[in-house]
Amino acid sequence: MENSYYAHETAVIDEGCVIGNGCKIWHFSHLMSGCVLGENCNLGQNVVVSPGVILGNNVKVQNNVSIYTGVTCEEDVFLGPSMVFTNVVNPRSAVIRRGHYLKTTVRKGASIGANATIVCGHDIGEYAFVGAGAVVTRPVPAYALVVGNPARQIGWMSEYGHRLEFNSEGLAICPESREAYKLESGSVRKLDKAG
Repeated sequence: MENSYYAHETAVIDEGCVIGNGCKIWHFSHLMSGCVLGENCNLGQNVVVSPGVILGNNVKVQNNVSIYTGVTCEEDVFLGPSMVFTNVVNPRSAVIRRGHYLKTTVRKGASIGANATIVCGHDIGEYAFVGAGAVVTRPVPAYALVVGNPARQIGWMSEYGHRLEFNSEGLAICPESREAYKLESGSVRKLDKAG
């Protein structure tokens, strides 16, 4: 049976991986046994996907990213170049903590910028946007824009990746999609056509 995905000849794919249709796995990447890739994922150069990692459909992983056991990325997630996940909160070389990994979930549509670090155990909300170089040390709400070290929220983002400017009634319009968003009680939701 022919592969329904593309893997560069330098990629290493261990037995026991599940790889969805239309995936592309580029130079020097390593998929370890027990990882799962949904359909149409794109893994850049030098990407490592550890056992137990789950990537949903259409996840884009840029160059030099290691996705460690305990991480789940839902569909349409973007992982920027050289961003980092951790899976142990207090690593020591001489102390074996295998089996004590903290879980991290990156929700649908979220983007994590280049060189950002996600400290394990802190989920990233739907369509959140983690700026380049940010260090996430707490959960990130849906649609939140966070930057800095430690990461702090400085605004909200649309599903198309534009900064949302809310009026006095808590309403904002994405300049690209023209979709409306509502800010209420410290959280954002997209309004359906009926409002």
